[in-house]
Amino acid sequence: MSLNIEAVADRLLEARKNRVPVDKVFPTEDGLSVALAIQVQQEIIRKEVEEGGRIAGFKLGNIAAAMQNKFGVDQPDFGYLMERLFHFENLPISPDHFISPYVELEPAFVLKHDLGGSQVTAADVISATDYVLPALEIIDSRVKDWKIGIYDTLADCGSVGGVILGAQPRQISELDLTNTAGDILVNGKVVAQGNTGDIYGNPVSAIAWVCRRVSEFGISFKKGDIILAGSCLAAVEMTPGTAITGRFAGWGDVSFEYRNGR
Repeated sequence: MSLNIEAVADRLLEARKNRVPVDKVFPTEDGLSVALAIQVQQEIIRKEVEEGGRIAGFKLGNIAAAMQNKFGVDQPDFGYLMERLFHFENLPISPDHFISPYVELEPAFVLKHDLGGSQVTAADVISATDYVLPALEIIDSRVKDWKIGIYDTLADCGSVGGVILGAQPRQISELDLTNTAGDILVNGKVVAQGNTGDIYGNPVSAIAWVCRRVSEFGISFKKGDIILAGSCLAAVEMTPGTAITGRFAGWGDVSFEYRNGR
């Protein structure tokens, strides 16, 4: 299909800047493919880097059944993480940054070696990981009312809106990532529950999967990159004026207040 990649990228960038969602990403779905959607995503990232932005890592999304059921996307999405997306824990995050945000709980892998290719194994992921952190990801589609399909969310950088990392680093060997319970609390009340085992059986395997999946688009990961493995539970809609905490049992918490502030 003939598609103006730059024009689609510009529309999504404008939607994010003005916090006014588009009705749809692509003029037609005829002839669309994952490869075309990734071209749009990469054009967005190229423009951000050209303007001084820095790539900080990568995210995997909709890997758990709870997330696929939540938004009706029947396969995982993925996208780059820019440095501008990262917020500090225990500080306010303003609603002015977002359109219609939800929050997820997931493990974040920080790499000590480069990682990538079509034959990456779980062992390769373990060898390349420096440490893992508890993390909250804010997802925020630039498409009106979250009426998205896989091509829309891929073009829109995996619908990423923000990332909050907790400062409780652990070695993979210190955790049982096949079976670590996770909760999201809003104003101290548990509103969502899950388990890291729901992330493709093990988040390590999820990271190996995304390495293989994106290798065909020439994407690989570098030392120091932060890789989000995907949510272990169904995303929670964010309401201004609330305190939000993600909690992994036996590991640690990560929190912020969703209100005007810094």
